[in-house]
Amino acid sequence: MKDSYEREIDYMRISITDRCNLRCTYCMPEGIDWIPMEEILTFEEIQTVCEEAAKLGIRNIKLTGGEPLVRKGCADLVKMIKSVPKIAKVTLTTNGVEFSKYVEELKRAEVDGINVSLDTLDRECFRKITGFDRMEDVLTGLEKAYDLGIPTKINTVLKPGLNAAAWKDMVEIAKEKAIAVRFIEMMPIGNGSGIASISNEEIRGNLERLYGTLEPDLNRHGNGPAVYYKIPGFCGSVGFISAIHGKFCGNCNRIRMTAAGEIKPCLCYSECLSVKEALRANGERTTVRKILEQAILRKPKAHCFEEEQGITERKKMAQIGG
Repeated sequence: MKDSYEREIDYMRISITDRCNLRCTYCMPEGIDWIPMEEILTFEEIQTVCEEAAKLGIRNIKLTGGEPLVRKGCADLVKMIKSVPKIAKVTLTTNGVEFSKYVEELKRAEVDGINVSLDTLDRECFRKITGFDRMEDVLTGLEKAYDLGIPTKINTVLKPGLNAAAWKDMVEIAKEKAIAVRFIEMMPIGNGSGIASISNEEIRGNLERLYGTLEPDLNRHGNGPAVYYKIPGFCGSVGFISAIHGKFCGNCNRIRMTAAGEIKPCLCYSECLSVKEALRANGERTTVRKILEQAILRKPKAHCFEEEQGITERKKMAQIGG
């Protein structure tokens, strides 16, 4: 289905929980108010939403959180959504700390890809960012996923004064392994508001000074807005998601659903439409589909991250779904 600006909307990010086992300062600080469990959609309700979304042209689903793997049975949900007619791919974003425990289950569920959030390879810096000394657990999960042949990407957010120089260590992961390392500009949502964003152009310039001219990588690595390049001699790729300095709204192809069933047309704004009442009113599938259709048609032309006074979303990123 196309939105009112003729963009084809075929991608939906679904948060399955607002809980997380880390406390990354820009995403989920201490003191956050959890959504009551009875307000969070069941797996069967999420599957129903996917079935109705597929009828509107949604083909790709990304499961997020919070941390999706803290919700029991996450691999079962992957399998449930994979069974929905016309859904082409189901992928997962994780912080990776419990990933090694579930990677084989996810492989059996035929997950189509994994994104692992990892902002540094320095153990102490990892602890400062996340609140926990769990970096080795993340690296163990990454190795298992790679060995099992699950397409894997790493998401890195650089923050001034903390891990701004981590780009060199992170990109080296792609030297010997066919993994895409992606740099994501800090988005001014929740605790990310007020934190200076390191431009991906700056990171790219650093990489080219070190490795030479980056070559465009035209292979398809996912469903989102990342732009990919190859570094000469590297097995993997480097990607850039430049929400602030490389606005990609003209090609936006997604909507989001929170763990409580709120459909968000755009991350930047507070507007949302809830499907929960329709789901719990004797399974009003037609109403669910109409709400999804309205959300697509209400997608704004663009976000305003570059002008923070226009941002109306006040929730933490973990409450929305990354």
